[in-house]
Amino acid sequence: MNTKTKLLFAALSLGALPLAQATDFEDYGRVTRVTPVTEQINRPRQECRTEYVQVQQPAERTAGGAILGGVLGAVVGSQVGSGSGKTAATAAGAIAGAVIGDRSANANVQPGAVQEQAVKQCRMVDAYETRTTGYNVEYDYRGRIYTNFMSFDPGQRVRLRVSVEPMHN
Repeated sequence: MNTKTKLLFAALSLGALPLAQATDFEDYGRVTRVTPVTEQINRPRQECRTEYVQVQQPAERTAGGAILGGVLGAVVGSQVGSGSGKTAATAAGAIAGAVIGDRSANANVQPGAVQEQAVKQCRMVDAYETRTTGYNVEYDYRGRIYTNFMSFDPGQRVRLRVSVEPMHN
């Protein structure tokens, strides 16, 4: 080996010396506390129920009294007056007769029957659910307490990667 090659090799070796002294290894820490980290999520949902309400049916009215009263009123009205007044009296008699006949025929009509009708009532309600997003893990490693957020519960011990390298003054 010539001198230049030896010097180059020595320089590269000296530069890599701190890296050669750094080392990583695996060890375990003792878990002292695990606290779940949770969040509340609102998932609104529709809640429906069926209510029964009483509905009054319309009364059964007849038109026969109004028709008969209108005809009789027109006949009576046509007997009064002469000329164009006779036409007005006939019309007025028909209207008055129809009103009187309707009231007379439907005076004793009872209200319609009451029936129960199903009505669907819906509303939105808040539905909160709790979801765990991870865990705050406190562990002891060689007498010192450390805390770290993890996506899973590690159990009684946690696997660690320990990196050791010399300090440079």
